[in-house]
Amino acid sequence: MEFLADYGIFAAKFLTVALVIVLGIGTLIVLFANRSQSASADSIEVKNLNDKFNAMRDALEAAILPPKAWKAMVKQRKKERKEHASRSGDDGRTRVFVCRFDGDIRASGVTSLQEEVTAILSVATPGDEVVALITSPGGVIHGYGLAASQLQRIRDRGIPLTSAVDKVAASGGYMMACVADKIIAAPFAIVGSIGVVAQIPNFNRLLKKHDIDFEEITAGEFKRTLTMFGENTDADRRKFREEIEDAHELFKEFVHDNRPAVDIAAIATGEYWYGKRALEQQLIDELRTSDDYLCERAKTADIYEVTYRHKRSLVDKLLGQTVRLLHSF
Repeated sequence: MEFLADYGIFAAKFLTVALVIVLGIGTLIVLFANRSQSASADSIEVKNLNDKFNAMRDALEAAILPPKAWKAMVKQRKKERKEHASRSGDDGRTRVFVCRFDGDIRASGVTSLQEEVTAILSVATPGDEVVALITSPGGVIHGYGLAASQLQRIRDRGIPLTSAVDKVAASGGYMMACVADKIIAAPFAIVGSIGVVAQIPNFNRLLKKHDIDFEEITAGEFKRTLTMFGENTDADRRKFREEIEDAHELFKEFVHDNRPAVDIAAIATGEYWYGKRALEQQLIDELRTSDDYLCERAKTADIYEVTYRHKRSLVDKLLGQTVRLLHSF
């Protein structure tokens, strides 16, 4: 009994301390909520990749060249950079704008892609180029359809567009990639998967087994086809299959419109191919990694990576810390 009493006192103290911490964080949230609004603004970040490549080269050369030769090279490059700056961009060099899309099943990156494309189109001209670095296994149709439409905006403005696939651009990811004038892919990148899949569990028999009723009221013959809890009929399955087949037809038409040279009947089977085989199927245009392509372009162009950043407000950060704190208890 003495142990239980001590344990109860300890638990009460622990909960009191936890409550004080939570209340303290809540007070900070209230105090700084208004002040944090300005800090939560989203922004576009631009990184000059030429500077990145030059810094990497300089670091290696500093380590391997004799000190005298290194100093002479640094002096020469400073002179070249000064001359380049004095020409105010009128040196015949083109501009390449780079955006990245790392896709999930919901295509949640489309929000950032929208902002990046909008920013690029505000300054880009037909003499420039946009490189879209795409990594995605695909996902929901409407999300990837919107993502592909964002890249189509670039094409519609007459600006050359290159899609680069280092790892995977399958299904919705390939829907995006095929919009480009040119597709490059690494030799073992996964490309293709031009198909549609849908699956849904059904718990109707389980509910019946436990005498649980499920009621669903709809207006419109096909407002609902397959359901998770109701009893699915053959008519429901036929209609659902019709919808899937129609989505597949739209997907095939989209790919064929953007890459008319492909044999759509041969490649629209839902299969995927590695880079080399994808090249044979004309799903891509060149075997090459994105870093190799950008390094080569940097010799004659100014490369700018454009990234949309969603900045978390102080309130969001404090709330996140509070949730983690409570979970740790």
